[in-house]
Amino acid sequence: MKKPGFEEGPHPIDRYVGGRIRGRRMGIRISQTKLGAAIGVTFQQIQKYESGANRVGASNLAKIAKALSVDVAFFFEEMPNEFLGGNREGAVPGLADVPMAGLEGNAMNSREAFELMHNYYRIPDPKVRKRLFQLVKHLGSPEQLAE
Repeated sequence: MKKPGFEEGPHPIDRYVGGRIRGRRMGIRISQTKLGAAIGVTFQQIQKYESGANRVGASNLAKIAKALSVDVAFFFEEMPNEFLGGNREGAVPGLADVPMAGLEGNAMNSREAFELMHNYYRIPDPKVRKRLFQLVKHLGSPEQLAE
């Protein structure tokens, strides 16, 4: 019997943080085994963190942040406010101006998205990156999609 107030499955925040860990790890091309060794856990534990099946404790999150060369805050950036019962008022607009309804099937957690971002930031010329960004934005606009 399910206890009142308890949800089944991973919490959306745990899935979100896990997805950010996975994205950063893949972006800098580190295996789950190597990340696990860096923080003192098995690759299976890293898999569970990345899927959200296991919550990442504060000490391990700090170790993961150090191993992946990011601040701990990186894992919570652009998290949908509805996960905390809030709204998006006061949110800083960025590349993802479209509110996220949830993380199930979120394209931003796909391997394709991670590889695209990784390779985008490998382009050394900022002007070329900006033009590419403008092109992709244009191609993804509702007007272009309707054609």
